[in-house]
Amino acid sequence: MKKSLKEQLPETFVLRMKELLGSEYEAFSDSYEEKTYAGLRMNTLKITPEEYLKLTGQTLESVSWCPTGFYYNGSREYSKNPLYHAGLYYIQEPSAMFPAQALPVAPGDVILDMCAAPGGKSTALAAKLQGTGLLVSNDISASRAKALLKNIEANGVRNSIVLTEDPKNLAAPFEGCFDKILIDAPCSGEGMFRKEPSMMKAWEKNGPEFFSKLQREIVDCGIRMLKAGGMMVYSTCTFSVEENEGTLQYILENYPDMHVVPIEQNGEGLASAHPEWVDGAEEIRYAKRLWPHHLRGEGHFTALLKKDGEPSETLWPEESGNIKELPEEFAGFLRESGVRLDFEPSRLMLQGDHLSYLPKHTPALGKLRRMRTGWYLGDIKKKRFEPSGFFARGLAPDECDHWIDLELPDARVIKYLKCETLEVSPELSNGWYIVGVCGHSLGWGKVSGGTLKNKYPSGWRWQ
Repeated sequence: MKKSLKEQLPETFVLRMKELLGSEYEAFSDSYEEKTYAGLRMNTLKITPEEYLKLTGQTLESVSWCPTGFYYNGSREYSKNPLYHAGLYYIQEPSAMFPAQALPVAPGDVILDMCAAPGGKSTALAAKLQGTGLLVSNDISASRAKALLKNIEANGVRNSIVLTEDPKNLAAPFEGCFDKILIDAPCSGEGMFRKEPSMMKAWEKNGPEFFSKLQREIVDCGIRMLKAGGMMVYSTCTFSVEENEGTLQYILENYPDMHVVPIEQNGEGLASAHPEWVDGAEEIRYAKRLWPHHLRGEGHFTALLKKDGEPSETLWPEESGNIKELPEEFAGFLRESGVRLDFEPSRLMLQGDHLSYLPKHTPALGKLRRMRTGWYLGDIKKKRFEPSGFFARGLAPDECDHWIDLELPDARVIKYLKCETLEVSPELSNGWYIVGVCGHSLGWGKVSGGTLKNKYPSGWRWQ
């Protein structure tokens, strides 16, 4: 007879959790027999929760610790939905919404998401920035960063840089540069055992001791890059004391100018951390533990820290574009497509065929491994400009005059997402158009004689 998930828990893990939780252990272990919870978070770069619920007529229950988060039934109708493909929401485990929510973000902030793949927290931070400031999203794994990049682009984030560097290589060029830093650290993953049982075997191979050393190396880099007066979130998806309270105590002992501070965001079931488990400083109690037997979500730990001192302006060598005026191919495309944005030539970067628009105050990145710098607009080749899907996703209806807007019942929406040719009104003039759904951009198409040639990115094709 197949063992239940509760019975599959590693023995060492069970013994330690019994020691930590005492009388609460039975409720904790019983939670492994309960269902996992599915969540989605609205992308407020494109839509507010109120607008989304009005548009769809849905009734969704809010996640108490994330004002833009909601529970849903986990069905494919949300992942196989044109509104999802338009970037209106991000599918995210409810507890995983808390770290980005806990980081206070102000307009114009310069933010680093240090371990960013697959992009859930980066897209949440970008939504909080609302197009201001700069978001640097980094992940050491180039393969994982591909998912990060796709989510940044699909969500229409125009003010971001995506790097694939070891945090050690970021510390020197970015010393004292960031207003806010989020470190969702690699961890032993104990909090994900219910959702991903396969992680139990990985835990037995590399457990808390292995990851706590790695986490301390990462936070060393993060603290070095944080400005005076800056704030940092440290989070994990594990229950391990060594990786949670232990890491905070390490920070407090080694960095006297760092302090754990209260998290303003409250929510049902959030519990305080336990400084007594590491004979640590009382301020560690300000951190939050998310236990699966206290709330509807998986296991997480989140702490907000602040560095002493007065905030200062970010000063770093800036990277400027390499174009003195708009390339004629690009200027001609803007006229033909009706895009009404004023691009500053000094922020346009042409690398080979690829044309990008740099965020304001982009740092000089030197030899750092970058996957994307700014808003990738498209390619200039054979004396013509071919726009990118990212360019389309970053545009709002009031920024482009040529817009073909389809409603959800229209069969052409799915045909478009499948990269098929569409029939459109013969009254439309020939040229480039945004194809949208319910007022939100999906991608480009080129009209000729009542037929739209599909320019939706093949890598995003509806499957």
